[in-house]
Amino acid sequence: QLQAYGGGLVQAGGSLRLSCAASGRTFSRLTMGWFRQAPGAERDFVAVITWSGTTYYADSVKGRFTISRDNAKNTVYLQMNSLKPEDTAVYYCAADTDIIAFTTTARGYDYWGQGTQVTVSS
Repeated sequence: QLQAYGGGLVQAGGSLRLSCAASGRTFSRLTMGWFRQAPGAERDFVAVITWSGTTYYADSVKGRFTISRDNAKNTVYLQMNSLKPEDTAVYYCAADTDIIAFTTTARGYDYWGQGTQVTVSS
């Protein structure tokens, strides 16, 4: 089970940190991803962190967002800086049990959180 929180309303240029708490599995062996979905759009990849700590970002957020994890707390984070209005979306965390390779496609993930709204005003 995944629970995402930390969303909210922020002005352009501001920052937010999203958190996603996991339960029910061996968190340290999961690859964790963040996705986002704007109204009327598909669910897009944002960032991923593997069980070994490898990270990968969508080009649109590279240099502004940072994904990290705390295995002791079973939590993954998404630090979002220099936010833009186009970052407005519902943000979802997801878990992938594949330990061989990570994926940036939503269908590759096995478990999903409920989503948290991020709204960036101009």
